[in-house]
Amino acid sequence: MRRLFLMSLVVGATAAWAGPGDPSTFDASPLGAQRVVYQFNFENPTDLEQGLGYLANHLKALKQFGDVGASRLVVVAHGNELHMLSRLNRATYPDIYDELKALADQGVLFRVCRNAAKFRGYEPGDFYDVITVVPAAMTELAKWQAQGYAYISGDVIRRTRRSEILEK
Repeated sequence: MRRLFLMSLVVGATAAWAGPGDPSTFDASPLGAQRVVYQFNFENPTDLEQGLGYLANHLKALKQFGDVGASRLVVVAHGNELHMLSRLNRATYPDIYDELKALADQGVLFRVCRNAAKFRGYEPGDFYDVITVVPAAMTELAKWQAQGYAYISGDVIRRTRRSEILEK
């Protein structure tokens, strides 16, 4: 008991001495399998590229620290990214299909809101073959969450690098 008390004092004292010059730590705890539904609702069609980057990074982390084979990522899209998801716009966005296909081949499911598609002038058959059109984005999000999927909002922001901060 006394030994446990002394160890807790040492750990507590060490933490108390930590300061702003000390390095951070890296948590490499196993992630296991994950079931996630992402919501994409982007203002700019090309923000989809950053959203797909989120998915690629998620899969990369699962491959390294989790169980990617037992994991499932689902995307529910209902914003202006729908323009990039439509095969009718392949000439405008020529490389997007290859990115979508690569993610779909790794098990990512893509769902597009029929209501959002109709508003933007698309029919269900106007999207790439890796896309499934669903009645409504909100009902689709609720469906996956009811099945225990964690919700992630795929918000896109302007990203800055450390070098940009140092320039100020």
